[in-house]
Amino acid sequence: MKKKNTVLFALKKSLPVLFGYLFLGSAFGIMLYDAGYNFIWAIFISLLVYAGSGQFLLVSLLSQKAGIPTVAMMTLFINSRHIFYGLSYIEKFKAGKWRYPFMIFTLTDETYSVNSSFSTVPDNVDEPKARYLIGLFDHIYWIIGSVIGSLAGQLIPIDFTGIDFSMTALFVVIFVDLMIDKKGRMKLVGPIGIGCAVICLIIFGADKFLLPTFAITIAIMSLAKNYFSKEVV
Repeated sequence: MKKKNTVLFALKKSLPVLFGYLFLGSAFGIMLYDAGYNFIWAIFISLLVYAGSGQFLLVSLLSQKAGIPTVAMMTLFINSRHIFYGLSYIEKFKAGKWRYPFMIFTLTDETYSVNSSFSTVPDNVDEPKARYLIGLFDHIYWIIGSVIGSLAGQLIPIDFTGIDFSMTALFVVIFVDLMIDKKGRMKLVGPIGIGCAVICLIIFGADKFLLPTFAITIAIMSLAKNYFSKEVV
């Protein structure tokens, strides 16, 4: 019974990502097909790379016939924000034992957001396994979406200009849902993050503001940890 409850819990939590990834994955598949690569490439890249925005960048680099070192360095830079994600989930993921490496591999922006949306689980749910399944389900959603997009780009003569904006839309939906669930002083977390992002955007520009934003936000949250951990009466 606990196994079934765990699967259902993970499935329910991952549903927002399902709908988002069908569109996001499709956007990637369409862009990949337009660059001259069929659905087989979409499957293997989504299976082995699975880097979200890094995969969109990869399409451009492949189109420009960039070398492997360039691709590796750009992918590392674009996805270096995941270092911050991973640090906050070391202990929780280690509890997954043999699942630990895969849980790290599947910790995308959206999966991180879903994991952050709950700190505890019902007694009839295995938490480490649930977090593992959320990552697994999200990965499957992305692969399916990328294949659909690749095939759609091949079979349907439609102008898909702007479809890559679906990634931004998904981030907004997950963020809003996360903020709705926050209570008391934790409601301030969102505005703090937004404020840091705006300030860093002005100072560093659109190409370099992401890492400073993460660093400053984490520093503020760490310094104010005791404040946010207290319940508002």
